[in-house]
Amino acid sequence: MVSIAEYLSRSHEVDFFWEDRDDIKKISERFSLDISKINLVENIFSPNYPFLKRLKKSLNYDAIIILSDGSLPMILSKKLFVHFQQPFPNIRPNIKTSLKKLRVNIFFCNSKFTKDFIDKEFSVNSRVIYPAIEIKAKDIKKENVILHVGRFRVKDVTTNVSGTNKAIGDYKKQGIMIKAFKEMIKNGLMNWKLILAVSVNEAEKDIFQEFKKQAMGFPIEFLVNKKNDELWEIYSKAKIYWHASGFGEDLEKHPEFAEHFGISTVEAMGAGAVPVVINAGGQKEIVEDGENGFLWESLEELKEKTLKLTNNEALLLKLSKFAADSVKKFNKENFYKGIDSLISK
Repeated sequence: MVSIAEYLSRSHEVDFFWEDRDDIKKISERFSLDISKINLVENIFSPNYPFLKRLKKSLNYDAIIILSDGSLPMILSKKLFVHFQQPFPNIRPNIKTSLKKLRVNIFFCNSKFTKDFIDKEFSVNSRVIYPAIEIKAKDIKKENVILHVGRFRVKDVTTNVSGTNKAIGDYKKQGIMIKAFKEMIKNGLMNWKLILAVSVNEAEKDIFQEFKKQAMGFPIEFLVNKKNDELWEIYSKAKIYWHASGFGEDLEKHPEFAEHFGISTVEAMGAGAVPVVINAGGQKEIVEDGENGFLWESLEELKEKTLKLTNNEALLLKLSKFAADSVKKFNKENFYKGIDSLISK
């Protein structure tokens, strides 16, 4: 959403409904966005904002673009565009939602994966506008590194009898990747290391420290809360990229547990890292199995396809080149064209 606001602010007056400028600043730094022309204004979509006041405020706008949480807003702007960045199954729209839907000019999604669920739930034909991803690979020597980049996030937290918080399942399946890599090391893989570059929020810091103990005694490193430039350095060093979100989940019931698109996968590929990622969610729209990387469905397949690369330098170099070339379509120019065609309606 900040990418959309940044682009439109070049030729339009843009208000961004959000209270905390630090949130927007962090996103702009992560994705190298210029937010200098964006007006940060009171969030009229806050649950505490009076309904009638929201309606009145919305009248001031030629167009409003909203990121949906699965619901639809009731507003009176001239145009309304609704964006979905993840699937929302089993919404079961009621009469009220159907009436709100009449006010929406266009629904648009970040991937075909998301679109499939949104179209089914809302009975619409949404558009797909892929995120704009700027590749900033560094010209440095590749190393024997398998990389994963993602937020450390637990699916649920309970409190045990001792009063200590206990995590139940990591959302990005980083524990699964650690398990697979440890098995590869035990079975003879040498001179390779696994690096997990993760962002960790303060609330889950203690849980993360416990999680790290799984990697003790193995060539596994953690890079925590690194800045954008530091991430591009490790992307550029890595030869292989792993992603496992959605593994072991019932993705028909809970599609939100899969990767909705896969920005980090595209970034890694842009830097020449060969993806070996789960055959689920938006990853299937990025990776063509055997052409620019590998898709897998079981841990045995993950290990097997990774070993194909560690044991065959020529194959790794070939797929590395194809990976970097194939993600050029997820560029800013195509993103801008998509946004232009959206707001011109």
